[in-house]
Amino acid sequence: MTSLARGEPVLLGPAGPEPTGLGRFEGDFGGRFVPESLVPALEELEHEFRAAWHSDEFRREFADLLQSYAGRPTPVTECHRLSERLGVRVLLKREDLTHTGSHKINNVLGQALLTRRMSKRRLIAETGAGQHGVATATAAALFGLECIVFMGAVDVERQSLNVFRMRLLGAEVIPVHSGSATLKDAINDALRDWVATVETTHYCIGSVVGPHPYPWMVREFQRVVGDEARTQCRALLGGDPDVVVACVGGGSNAIGTFAGFVDTDARLVGVEAAGLGLESGKHGASVNRGVPGVLHGAKSLFLQDEHGQIREAHSISAGLDYPGVGPEHAALAAAGRAEYACATDHEALDAFQALSVTEGIVPALEPSHALAWVTRAAREGSIAPGSTVLVTLSGRGDKDAMQVAEHLSGDSR
Repeated sequence: MTSLARGEPVLLGPAGPEPTGLGRFEGDFGGRFVPESLVPALEELEHEFRAAWHSDEFRREFADLLQSYAGRPTPVTECHRLSERLGVRVLLKREDLTHTGSHKINNVLGQALLTRRMSKRRLIAETGAGQHGVATATAAALFGLECIVFMGAVDVERQSLNVFRMRLLGAEVIPVHSGSATLKDAINDALRDWVATVETTHYCIGSVVGPHPYPWMVREFQRVVGDEARTQCRALLGGDPDVVVACVGGGSNAIGTFAGFVDTDARLVGVEAAGLGLESGKHGASVNRGVPGVLHGAKSLFLQDEHGQIREAHSISAGLDYPGVGPEHAALAAAGRAEYACATDHEALDAFQALSVTEGIVPALEPSHALAWVTRAAREGSIAPGSTVLVTLSGRGDKDAMQVAEHLSGDSR
């Protein structure tokens, strides 16, 4: 196994491609569909983000935090044994090596800096797998902010380690029992809190979902993943990888990765949760099985019934258990620039074990879906033999270890 040296921190440019109008991406996805009471807060946030992101001082402070606190740049690791097994050259962008163990810290540090810039002292967040909650609690502790994290009761149970970490960091974790008691419902309660406390509170959304400017702003904070990876791959390969793959729930790690390669010839593949199978109805495949609709303040693709009601999503991974996808992903799919595949719970479990055994790297269940698709695509020939494949390893698997152990002990396959 080899890996690229971390190198110098990446100072991001002032702006990537912006959505048009009120946050509209191609295909009319995005926008701002919120109660009137939230419009001033969103306008303030957009104004402050634009000003900050065009400030060399702000972006330099952000880059310094990413380097000195979050541990960036993260390396690209070549997986020799897994590559030999699959017949394709597999590279991993190692977001699992950041402080707190996932890509979530990138976005949260940026939003914490904005919270301070807006002179707000209270930070709220939603979380599914718990990694965004841990990252938010971490940044709140660093900046001395009050922190409230809303988490579905189902996820509180299956991610108990991350719940303990959040509380250890000083955050209050509020279990949400409504609906399916997962990520969608945590977002609902966080939005209700924000409506009531908007003058003193910043809502730190963890993915590229929600009303404008969140999908654009979070993508810009996560763009460091793709920008680093492109530079690193060109140093290692002398060019871009043939295929760039990332898991997609809301889609922040994927959109951050794709941002570095969207203007190249690389094939972009987002991998959704097929759960128990697409035909079972128990999945989180919003691009593959969703239809246009509005949820949590934006127009995108969502799992809906014949009456337009949001259907419950299912995935073994809490971070992919969301019935929608970020509007920029919907736009990329509509434009044909990115393709969106699926992997089942069982395939993700197999990939979780395969990377652990072949490379000594234990992935989170979320990026295990991306690895599962690469495994299947290599075997079926939809990735040509000898191709170079970059996979974003968005998080480490210690949070999922007990859950995987329970599944494997009861697995009768």
